[in-house]
Amino acid sequence: MPTAANHLEQSLAELTAFLGSSTPQAWVTEALKQQDILLIDHAHCEKKAASTAMQLMFRYPEKSTLLTKMSRLAREELIHFDQVLRLMQERGVTYGHLPASRYAAGLHKMVRTHEPVKLMDTLIIGAFVEARSCERFAALIPFLDTELKAFYRSLLKSEARHYQDYLNLALAEATGPKGPGETAFWQRVEAFRGKETELINTPDKQFRFHSGLPTVASGAVDGE
Repeated sequence: MPTAANHLEQSLAELTAFLGSSTPQAWVTEALKQQDILLIDHAHCEKKAASTAMQLMFRYPEKSTLLTKMSRLAREELIHFDQVLRLMQERGVTYGHLPASRYAAGLHKMVRTHEPVKLMDTLIIGAFVEARSCERFAALIPFLDTELKAFYRSLLKSEARHYQDYLNLALAEATGPKGPGETAFWQRVEAFRGKETELINTPDKQFRFHSGLPTVASGAVDGE
């Protein structure tokens, strides 16, 4: 019978295949140098993920499955946000404002403006963001201290599930009565995959949790 570890390993392999590319080692090296920025931006990512889920719930109240999935996701992301803040406080890291990275903006530029493909595109982006988050946790874990390693390992299962939830919701939207169909869905996934791969494999002036190849150190953090 497969163990929980084997199941998680399989999930990680699936989402890495979905992404189509692994995190460059240069990003991992920079992350280890800038662990304060990593934690601050991680907290921002969790907060933004919860906000995105809530926005979808308000925007599409007629979609019961989406409401159920996003409600659970928002709660989990806020719990993770609290956990990151607690970890930062223990380490003397001050939470503050960080300028947004190019990653999410670069992906959202591709979102079409008419329904139902607007929702489908938005959900596909959610799948890529969650998949990349999970993949980066896994990439960092071998190099972290015991406490941070255990924390990031504890997040792998939920992040992998979030990626699947977003992807399944996007596919359901594509194959619904007014959707563009499964072939068009996978074509959009491929298009977003190409853009996502570009964003994490090209030089990036800012270091962030979802940034590309590091070129210079990121600036100071402003208090919120």
